[in-house]
Amino acid sequence: MEKRKLGSSGLEVSAIGLGCMGMSFGYGPAADKKEMISLIRTAVEQGVTFFDTAEVYGPFINEELVGEALQPFRDKVVIATKFGFNLDPSGKEQWIGLNSKPDHIKEVTEASLKRLKTDVIDLFYQHRVDPNVPIEDVAGAVKDLIKDGKVKHFGLSEAGVKTIRRAHAVQPVTALQSEYSLFWREPEAEIIPTLEELGIGFVPFSPLGKGFLTGKIDETTTIDKNDFRNTVPRFSPENRKANQSLVDLLGRVAKMKNVTPAQIALAWLLAQKLPNKNISGQAWIVPIPGTTKLNRFEENIGAVKVELTADDLSEIETASSKIKLQGERYTENAQKMIDR
Repeated sequence: MEKRKLGSSGLEVSAIGLGCMGMSFGYGPAADKKEMISLIRTAVEQGVTFFDTAEVYGPFINEELVGEALQPFRDKVVIATKFGFNLDPSGKEQWIGLNSKPDHIKEVTEASLKRLKTDVIDLFYQHRVDPNVPIEDVAGAVKDLIKDGKVKHFGLSEAGVKTIRRAHAVQPVTALQSEYSLFWREPEAEIIPTLEELGIGFVPFSPLGKGFLTGKIDETTTIDKNDFRNTVPRFSPENRKANQSLVDLLGRVAKMKNVTPAQIALAWLLAQKLPNKNISGQAWIVPIPGTTKLNRFEENIGAVKVELTADDLSEIETASSKIKLQGERYTENAQKMIDR
């Protein structure tokens, strides 16, 4: 597996990571734990070294899954997890608000370390920016954890440009995790140029558009009642039908390359290596597609071997620029948690 460094931090990971959220949460009922442990360990054997989780996924059970699965390989892998929510002790709600107060961050750290069966968190993201806590205080708390040897690297998720700059001035940010794909290109306007300038790596989540870019979902697809995509405007049947033209584009390119639409979508992301004086011209974008199926995992990592020429990329750019995608990516309440 090809390796990449997340920005100028020196943190080296596999070119494609594994997002583990969907194994426990979000896309319907949790998958079988033994099968997921086997899948995660197969990923390690296939060269994946970057695994993403969070305390809120479940909550808690996804960190426990990842910790158990990776314990035999702990010195060979990079584990990323996240803080930033007040979790509902009753279990009735997933969370009951944002909380990035320094004392809370340190409490979460200790709990996550236990669930992950480790003595250090490789990459610790603020899951969502808390408007009630200055980002300088958040960065300072993580800086203390790094000094204490409990965390190695600081990350942000769905943070805006001003927040990134303010945080980075206190404690260098290793990576930003935000949604980015041919299905959601907003980061290209301001976020990616800022990361490039500051030497911060980029970890796109939902690189397959929450599954839509695989070509396996259309307007007739029934989505499980517990799947969060039922609440996503972009996944309404009418919007799925309207946005099918993007999947059709990927399918045409995939057919020419004798690969799958998902592999083209991931290869496109991997090809977004902008020249960077702060990152020595290296590729610094590392997508983290998630799956619960071994064949899908193998399909995803196969994207590393797919070569898109300058002409291929130009064709995708020209054709996709003519497609106006329909539907918001989040509900109104979820949108409020996105830092601008």
